[in-house]
Amino acid sequence: MMPTAPELTLPEELLLLALDPRRGKPYCSGRSLEYGTAGAVLRELELQGRVTGQGGRIRVLNPLAPPDPLLAQVLGSLSAPGTGRPGGDTDTRRWVRQTGRYVQELCLEHLVHRSILRRETHRFLGLLPYYRHRAADPALSLAVRDRFTAAEAAGFPDPRSRTLAALVSAVGLSGTVARGGLRQRWAMYNLVTEEWTAEAVHRNVRQDRANRNRRSHLSSGGGSSGGD
Repeated sequence: MMPTAPELTLPEELLLLALDPRRGKPYCSGRSLEYGTAGAVLRELELQGRVTGQGGRIRVLNPLAPPDPLLAQVLGSLSAPGTGRPGGDTDTRRWVRQTGRYVQELCLEHLVHRSILRRETHRFLGLLPYYRHRAADPALSLAVRDRFTAAEAAGFPDPRSRTLAALVSAVGLSGTVARGGLRQRWAMYNLVTEEWTAEAVHRNVRQDRANRNRRSHLSSGGGSSGGD
């Protein structure tokens, strides 16, 4: 049994909070978790002094590759010539939406490579493959959850824990991991607007919800003229 969690980046912590350690299935929408993972990577890069976010845009401050290979790969894509606007600016919400799936896959592969997760292949109707990512040691997921609970009890006292709380709320995980009831979930929700990456994630989640509601309305006949 592993009493303490190893060194983890923000996206790795978010994934371990979001994935059922025994079933390997996320507790929230898979698409929302993709956005959250992308937002967590950006915030990790900011905490390391590599990027900043202002006015809804990402600006690279230090293009030198960090030691973590995943973060280095993402930073390289942000600072590559021809990306974003002159000076390295990239729209945060659009970047989160367009790269979420790719960034999450990189994070999952990294966790599998580190033997923190195990990837299992399943097939829908025996044909279409899909994946589940179970914890190699459920005690590690529990340690991450315990660390989050301790930060919650302390009022999320540092920038890293506040960001994680905001991302948890933005992707729809607060009902699963928060222990302080409705009041604490509202407090986490209020952190979303204070964290630029979480706000970009939340905007994409809301856009998806609005798109689903619109399709549902149209399919139920709500978009018809009603005849003569």
